[in-house]
Amino acid sequence: MEIVIIGGGFAGMNLAKELLNQDGVHVTLVDKNNYNFFPPLIYQVATAYLEPSSISYPFRKFFAGKKNLQFRLGEFIEVIPGDKKVILSNGELNYDKLIFATGAETSYFGMENVKKNAIPMKTLNDAIVMRNTLLKNLEKAAITKDIRKRRKLLTIVVAGGGPTGVEISGMFAEMRKNILLKEYPELGTSASNIYLVDGGPALLAPMSKQSQDDTYKAITELGVIVKLNNNVVDYVDDTVHFANGETIQTKNLIWAAGVTAREFKGIPAESYGRGKRLKTDAFNKLEGFNNIYAIGDTCIQFNDEAFPHGHPQVAQVAIQQGINLAKNTKASLQGKPMVPFKYLDKGSMAIIGKNKAVVDLPKPEMHFKGFFAWIIWLFIHLISLITYRNKVKTFYNWMVAYFSKDNSLRMIIRPDKKASKSVSEA
Repeated sequence: MEIVIIGGGFAGMNLAKELLNQDGVHVTLVDKNNYNFFPPLIYQVATAYLEPSSISYPFRKFFAGKKNLQFRLGEFIEVIPGDKKVILSNGELNYDKLIFATGAETSYFGMENVKKNAIPMKTLNDAIVMRNTLLKNLEKAAITKDIRKRRKLLTIVVAGGGPTGVEISGMFAEMRKNILLKEYPELGTSASNIYLVDGGPALLAPMSKQSQDDTYKAITELGVIVKLNNNVVDYVDDTVHFANGETIQTKNLIWAAGVTAREFKGIPAESYGRGKRLKTDAFNKLEGFNNIYAIGDTCIQFNDEAFPHGHPQVAQVAIQQGINLAKNTKASLQGKPMVPFKYLDKGSMAIIGKNKAVVDLPKPEMHFKGFFAWIIWLFIHLISLITYRNKVKTFYNWMVAYFSKDNSLRMIIRPDKKASKSVSEA
């Protein structure tokens, strides 16, 4: 059986790993990047607490020596179901079973100025762009004599009160407290506000009321200004505009406010559900097709009684769907019955700052906060990294940052066009 997987994130990689050394199966994993990366920690790359190699690993290095697994660098262009063929940016692949596992991409809710000018937080490249942009803006702020311009360069607005927004806001606050004045003495008398804004009534909306309240208290104690029930409607001329008429002047709008799945040429419009997610049955098979599947953030299914409106777009769903589809593939080859997917909710967590985190466990229903929750967060994220090399490098960097309240990774590398204007322009 020739299996083609489009996308090498949580879902695609776990599916591929489970099919390792399976007789009668050959797997080709296609991705537009030549590396797998760990999205929950990209904000630490963006804030220079981790280097990119700490949370990423080359696909070919991982697949080396694995006889029935193959990697193909390329971008998906089109699927031709009648010919069981996938068109890529650099060639074609034939398949017996095709699995879409492309995850989600940033949603700007139709706001073109936000899309053009804000800094997204979804990919490793986004993280590097953010790091370069923020470091360049600090250098500009250090030499400008214009107080208004300096304030815009130092003000940070984070849109989105989910885990990513909370975590990066807390990281910025820790950096301001422990690093900014030490390394940038020129900014000693300058105001540097950090805003965390969300259109809903609470931070960490999917989590418990206890976690929401604890997070609000902890993040505000760090000096972050939280603005709830505030929808961003535009970002133009260095000004964030809100639906209630308020504005904030800033050069730094970090966009962590929403995601959407992508559309695939060759898949009819009726196959898509809410958020462009592909509608699948209980076995992750695409409705109307016999050999096309979707797993992870790119799919939505309504067969799980505990989640009648579809599963949340989180890593654990993607991991479990990838593993379940692999087991069902093996079962079908052996003539055994397949098992419908049922999501096992293992809980939710978010880190706020040093020694500060919140954790919700569903069964038994438990809530943790503070240092113990922080340790849980560190442990879970560390063991979830794909290789021992990633685990060791990340653990080392965390320990250095914890005891020194600093790190040595704040280099402006790979300057991008969006952030490459000369410091002299300040």
